[in-house]
Order: sequence, then structure tokens, then C-alpha cells
Amino acid sequence: MAIDYSDARRVSQKVDPDGYDATRYMQQDQDATWLFEDLNGGRAAGNVYSTREKIAKAMGIKREDIVRHVMESMESPEAPEVTDSPAFKECELPLDLTKLPIVKYFPEDAGRYISAGIVVSEYNGRRNVSFHRMLIRGKDEIGIRLVPRHTFTLFNEAKKNGEDLKIAICIGAPVEAMVSAALSVDFGLDELTIASSMYRKGHGAPLKVAKCANGLTVPADCEYVIEARITSATAPEGPFVDIAGTYDEIRDQPVVKVDRIWSKKDPVFQILLPGGFEHFLLMGVPREPVIFRTVRQAVPKVRNVRLTEGGCCWLNGVVSISKNREGDGVNAIMAAFTGHPSMKSVIIVDEDIDIFDDREVEWAVATRMQADKIIKIPGAGGSSLDPSAHGTTWKVGYDATLPLGADRAPFTKAVVPPKD
Repeated sequence: MAIDYSDARRVSQKVDPDGYDATRYMQQDQDATWLFEDLNGGRAAGNVYSTREKIAKAMGIKREDIVRHVMESMESPEAPEVTDSPAFKECELPLDLTKLPIVKYFPEDAGRYISAGIVVSEYNGRRNVSFHRMLIRGKDEIGIRLVPRHTFTLFNEAKKNGEDLKIAICIGAPVEAMVSAALSVDFGLDELTIASSMYRKGHGAPLKVAKCANGLTVPADCEYVIEARITSATAPEGPFVDIAGTYDEIRDQPVVKVDRIWSKKDPVFQILLPGGFEHFLLMGVPREPVIFRTVRQAVPKVRNVRLTEGGCCWLNGVVSISKNREGDGVNAIMAAFTGHPSMKSVIIVDEDIDIFDDREVEWAVATRMQADKIIKIPGAGGSSLDPSAHGTTWKVGYDATLPLGADRAPFTKAVVPPKD
């Protein structure tokens, strides 16, 4: 479905792509969607999915249902529907990335970056969809950050055979495709089938996809699609601000050569504020169903899971459960860390606590537990995105659940009944 910008804050004056103005606007109010009507001669939007409410609305569901919605789609993938008339093929643009509404976000960034693009790659019949930050190196050249996961594996297979890896960079893709691109699934599982299942559950029809000129299949309803190849050439990439809001290091990374640029007739280029709320959610929301599923294996009655915005939706989490036996809180802590190894702190609460309300979660910790219910795990593997970690990390779990069978009256907030 096309993104609705009717409630967006519009910036009509010219925005300098190298002057950090887009960043200033987006940081001013991260809950709001910003539509820049003249950014390097084009239109761009930021903070598009910067709240759970906006993600849920775009998916056609309720906020509290996101975790189950994604998890059920992972368990029942569905082939997308192929169309011969995709929205992104309405225009073929001149081959010049420097003319697109792409910005430099922070002063020490290496340059302008594509930060909200999902990359579709395929080799030997295996398709992968994933997020990568991409540095604009020239009119038809990009530096791409590849971590050692699925795209990296396909790239190495192609390089071993003396070939470039064909890719399609999709900007302004449906939210289901963006969330699926951030999932950690088995190698060879096509993320577009998960996105299609998600799309049907929310909108009543499978996701539509279409072929690019280079043969790759991508979501049909994208604002832009850039056809390109990851080559064996390398160049320095970075620094760039990562999820913790700190600059990442410079690395030698592959160079991408661009072959073709497609767009809708009046496209909006999606930009994503590094280290901002939207960055948090698009990384963290896809991890929550995995945590849910792992905790459910240890504690059957799991109500919901949330990676908190205060923890970058990556390092800190909250899980609500209904205990069957004493010790379920501890088991939930251990299972949650297994489900998301990058997490360093998790709070387990009872099912009556609203995990989307930070004050309520802190109230549960303050009123329902003592320090002897804190579990500390030293020397564990953690996240490379945590600037405080040094090779390994300490993990901390808080069991803020009440003892099984305890009288809940002293631990329940007083309420005033509604008038008749």
C-alpha cells in the first residue's frame, strides 16, 4: 500500500542534502513523519515508521499485535503475486545517484548515505532480502557495508566463480518487506514469502512483486528501484552513525556499480535517521517474534515482548508472562537472551503489566522485586553495536514477577470504578 503522507509535517523550502537540515528536522520531533518537498530537487520523507503505531497502521493491524503478526507470517510463508506493471517502473531516470534526494546525516559521516534501502540479491536460485547502509561514491558507484550474513555469503559464492552479484536496491518498499528484510531466518528462506504472508494477513491479498531488467524479483510498490552489481573491487566505507547514535569505524568494503535507476512518476525517497526511533524499530521489531518464540518454549504462557526504545530497540527488553510454576521468571530470562544474543538486559513482568508503558514496567521493578531476584551473567557474547562492550558483555535479568500464589492485593494499583 502507498504510504499516506496526509498527516506529515511538510517542509517546502529547499533542503541542502549536505547541510544536515533533514537531520535537524527529524530530530526535532521523531514521532512525526517529515516530508521534504525540495531536497536536492526531489521529494523525500523521514521518520516514516518511527512509532509502533505507524508500523501497525501500515500493516493493517493493532500495535499490540505486531509481534504475533510477524511471528505467524514467519511460520506460514506464502508466495507473492507477480505483476507485469509495477509502480516502480513508471520512469527510468538518468544514471546519476548524486541527483537523487539522498543526504549526509552527520558531520563525520563519509558522505551521503542510502539508509532505508532494502537490498534484494539472488544467486544459484537462492534469494535474500536485507538492510545495508550504502555510501554514495559517485554518479554510478556505491560503497556497501556487508556483514558476514546471507548477502555476504551469496556475494562470496559469485566472486568465487568470477562473477559480480546482481542486486536491486529498493527504496520506499512496503513496510512488510522492510520488516522481513531485517529478520534473521535460515539461509535460503526467501524473505519476500514472509512479507507476502504478512501482507495477506493485514490487507487480504498477497504482496505483489515484479521483475527488474536484471532478472531480480522485487516488491512492485516501491518508490525507487536501483539495479546494480556488487563487484570484487573494494574501497573504504565509513564512518557512519549506527544504532547507538555513535560513529562506526571505517572498513574496506565492496564497491557497487549501478546499471539502472527506476522510479514512480512522483516518487518520495525514504530517508532513515541513523540512531533514531525509526532505525531502532526497523531493527528491533523483527527480533521480537524470535524472542517470543524462544521464551514460549520455556514458559508456555507468553503475553508479549518488547525491545525498548531507551535501549535502542536492541540492547534492553521486556517480556510479560503468566507463570505456571515458580522459576518461570528465571527461565524466561535465560530464554530471552537465547532468542536475541545481542540483548544485555531483560525485565520479566506479570501479564497485568503494560510492557509498552515504561513507567509501568519500572513500577513493577520498584514494587514487585528485590535485588536478590537480579541475575547477572558475566563474560557473555553481546552486541558489537554496544560501545561499552569489550569483546564480551555482562548480561542482567530482572525477575519482576510475583511469587506464584501470592496475594496480589498489596501489589495491585488502586482504581476508581467508572460511574454508572
